[in-house]
Amino acid sequence: MTPLGPFTCEDTARRLDDYLDRELDQADMQLVREHLERCAACAQEFRFEGSVIDNVKRKLRQIDLPEDLTTRIIAELERGKAPGT
Repeated sequence: MTPLGPFTCEDTARRLDDYLDRELDQADMQLVREHLERCAACAQEFRFEGSVIDNVKRKLRQIDLPEDLTTRIIAELERGKAPGT
């Protein structure tokens, strides 16, 4: 647990997914960014997790979905139940 600035490595690790998804408030975004600039180990983990997300997104773009999938999902939601139940 390296204390590099206000956030430790543990603090940064707990917020990394939300940081990658840009779901933190501006203050926490800045604190995570500052920690990543100072800590090589956390920066490496950040790059790894970012590459995993990028690879998943790329793979998902390659999947052919049925043309009527959106229509079917909306119809199920309007009926008030989860699809497939």
